Amino acid sequence: MENVVTRELLDKVIAISVAAGEAILEVYNASGDIEVDTKSDDSPVTAADLAAHKILAPALAELLDGVPVLSEEGQMPGYDVRGQWDRYWIIDPLDGTKEFIRRNGEFTVNVALIENGEPVMGVVHVPVLDITYAGAKSAGAFKRDATGEKEIRVRAMQPRLDNREPIEIVASRSHGAGAVDALLERIEGSLGETGLKNMGSSLKLCLVAEGAADLYPRLAPTCEWDTAAAQAVVEAAGGIVVDEQFNLLRYNQKEELLNPFFYVIGDQSFNWKTLLVS
Repeated sequence: MENVVTRELLDKVIAISVAAGEAILEVYNASGDIEVDTKSDDSPVTAADLAAHKILAPALAELLDGVPVLSEEGQMPGYDVRGQWDRYWIIDPLDGTKEFIRRNGEFTVNVALIENGEPVMGVVHVPVLDITYAGAKSAGAFKRDATGEKEIRVRAMQPRLDNREPIEIVASRSHGAGAVDALLERIEGSLGETGLKNMGSSLKLCLVAEGAADLYPRLAPTCEWDTAAAQAVVEAAGGIVVDEQFNLLRYNQKEELLNPFFYVIGDQSFNWKTLLVS
């Protein structure tokens, strides 16, 4: 397969994601309550989700000839069609719609390029903070904000253990709290003190990617568009995303678009498997 993953392409995806973020902010910053509709799967959708989709989908379709776009807010082709794709874009125009509705700022624009089931490029844009996380296979990961752009890397576990610093765990604000609490007890029994940060959307994966957290256990349902972009960033920063059997998380491998439960791990050299696989 021809290599299309270039810095030029990544920069174009970032620009498109920022434009989608601006459309989201127009709704977010408007006065009055945010109008919320409910989709067939009972998940919420707002005018901001749709506005971002209308910017992202056509713009991405023009970047690479013949590469389809799979969007949470678009038409869902059956697996008989989708299963034939060896390369495609997968997007969540507004990841963290519940956080958007609460107006807490913890929502993102997620765009990933998938090749043969692997996320090889990802952009996670945080509209309220005007921060962008981006990464590509074999090209590293970076964070862009008002101060400029800097490379990001996952952090090592051993120095934290040597210095008796807390192991930082990041978890969902809304899902799977009971299972995470049980896991924290197990980790504390083996490694000592832990710190827990709760937040919404794919920001949790980005915290691991930039070395601000060590582990993100996701022990509740997600869809493939929720994770693909941030997984690309995590892997470009040196981390991994694995299922409960420690297989790498992969995409477009089955009829449904639900992910298995998974772990986002910063330091691959640390023996997390012993702790996490019961």
